[in-house]
Amino acid sequence: MPLLETFIVPHPPLIIPAVGNGQEHEIEATVHAYRSVAEEIASIRPETIILITPHNVMYADYLHISPGTSAEGDFGSFGAKQVHIGKSYDTELVDELIQLAADRNIPAGSLGERDPSLDHGVLVPLYFVEQVYHTYRIVRISISGLSQLTHYRFGQCIAEAVNRLDRKAVLIASGDLSHKLLAKGPYGYAPEGPAFDEEVTQAMAKADFMKFLTFEESFTEAAAECGLRGFVIMAGALDGQSVSGKVLSYEGPFGVGYGVAKFRILGEDASRQFGEHYRQIIADRITRIRNNEDEYVRLARMTLETYVRTGRVPSRPSNLPSEMVQDAAGVFVSLKKDGQLRGCIGTISATEDCIADEIIRNAVQAGTEDPRFDPVEKSELDSLVYSVDVLGKTEPVNSVRELDANRYGVIVTQGSRRGLLLPNLEGVSTPDEQIEIALRKAGIGSYEQYTIDRFEVVRHT
Repeated sequence: MPLLETFIVPHPPLIIPAVGNGQEHEIEATVHAYRSVAEEIASIRPETIILITPHNVMYADYLHISPGTSAEGDFGSFGAKQVHIGKSYDTELVDELIQLAADRNIPAGSLGERDPSLDHGVLVPLYFVEQVYHTYRIVRISISGLSQLTHYRFGQCIAEAVNRLDRKAVLIASGDLSHKLLAKGPYGYAPEGPAFDEEVTQAMAKADFMKFLTFEESFTEAAAECGLRGFVIMAGALDGQSVSGKVLSYEGPFGVGYGVAKFRILGEDASRQFGEHYRQIIADRITRIRNNEDEYVRLARMTLETYVRTGRVPSRPSNLPSEMVQDAAGVFVSLKKDGQLRGCIGTISATEDCIADEIIRNAVQAGTEDPRFDPVEKSELDSLVYSVDVLGKTEPVNSVRELDANRYGVIVTQGSRRGLLLPNLEGVSTPDEQIEIALRKAGIGSYEQYTIDRFEVVRHT
């Protein structure tokens, strides 16, 4: 049996009367829509409710599924401990889901639980469901730092697991929209906030799940949303299905966007296989990039591909531009996969005889020795996008006013500790942010005495 229906809901604790103490009346449309969702679920009488939450344990490279046979939680951290919910887990569905994810090489499972208590991303929707329906089990799933495409593919696993077990199930993607709607709100204002909420709610109304996949990461980060990856998992669970979408409410009086939507499955529709469409978009983009890459980037790519496939570091090619073999400099090689960093290793100053050898050395290390990531595997090579930054000479600065986050990289030094940050990075728009990140990388406290150097780079993409 396929999934019967899916929903997007917000999770403001203040919507619970014992928490809101009257503030819930300011989002009456959201309350009304939530009750409508609960009544719809009660009419379906599902055996299992699958909940996606951004507020359980979240890993950069692993989708977490809550283990055990049951869990409970309350709103004690919001001053309402008396509001308590406990539910059993659908352990058979969890096991099937974990096996399917493993079969498809998706890093997901029930390891690494930190807090078994139900979080408010789950408790808020269950609070409304419990008013009208009780006889169901749950599956609780966390989002991760993995790519949107991986979240989508994991959603496909959910749908297949439900179908294999002939489970009568619905899915709830719990997530607020932008947290940057109002200057007076708790998170302040950014123009991307209301822009994101308008675009995402339009996509909900049209069931335009390709839009969920193709939001620019810099845009969603500036909007400070928390639900999009959960929405993408939901979209994956509806892959290949004809779906009608309806936005039941949208409000944002407290500076955070609250959207409630439901999605009804109408039947199969092969044209709505958005994961495959998106995968082709990525493949076409990578082809265009590789058709236009220069010698610096081509050398980095060919080096890592040769090393991963053969275990051998290739010799320097003989037909490189003269500046690559005559000049020496520090070099950073960066790898991205599905728009996300996959590895980055570099040198502040030259450690090899020439730039070409510096690229060869750092390309191998970026793919295999960046401690933040597992080594690149053969299956990933066709998905990687490379960039090479060649560093210019460093020069000391006496004031932050001498820096420019787009033009100059920074190096902070305190004794033997050094931290470097390249220029013109997504999400880093000011010199103060550059310095803060570089200090953190070096383990230097902002209260310590340190020096700052700047440098320019030539970026090859």
